[in-house]
Amino acid sequence: MDPAGLAAHTGRYLELAAVALAVGIALGIPLGIAAALVRAARTPVLLLANAGRVIPSLALLTFMIPLLGFGFAPALAALSVLALAPVAITTDVAMRAISPAVLDAARGMGMNASQMFVRVQWPLALPLIFSGIRTATTEVIASAVLASFIGAGGLGDDIQSGLQADEPGRLWSAVVLIAIVALLAEWGLSQIVRRGGAQRA
Repeated sequence: MDPAGLAAHTGRYLELAAVALAVGIALGIPLGIAAALVRAARTPVLLLANAGRVIPSLALLTFMIPLLGFGFAPALAALSVLALAPVAITTDVAMRAISPAVLDAARGMGMNASQMFVRVQWPLALPLIFSGIRTATTEVIASAVLASFIGAGGLGDDIQSGLQADEPGRLWSAVVLIAIVALLAEWGLSQIVRRGGAQRA
């Protein structure tokens, strides 16, 4: 087992997961808002999001090969779609779940559409949107391991090599690191939720 190689693969794995998650959030939230507020956008956005949820991760990664080839780019595209799906869906649900009475009250106070979004809709929708981000984080961390099958590298390489070469130490080192990343991500997100709740209280 090569510690330097394992460290490099861990860095690649974290880079892929973090960038994919950032892209998924950056695209998913605006798309979810558009689906909730613009009737014409709702069907295409939800079709894209549901496709990202229904198609298995490995199939989604494989689908990108004819489009982008092998390596980091197709893995990033596939994982971004995977992250986008729960974020867009929960954003759409969160925005539509806001009571019309609350919006009417905001209009009665003289707020325009922009003020209503910033002061009323976004704060009320944010907790549910954040639950979608937590789901996306879990799915991306788990699926980034599969990116090695299309040449993106990362800890999946160590799992494959450990299995093929009968090196359990290499395999389990990668597995433990993936579990640590998942636990740290979940802990960090739970802390954000806890602090947000404390501030609102």
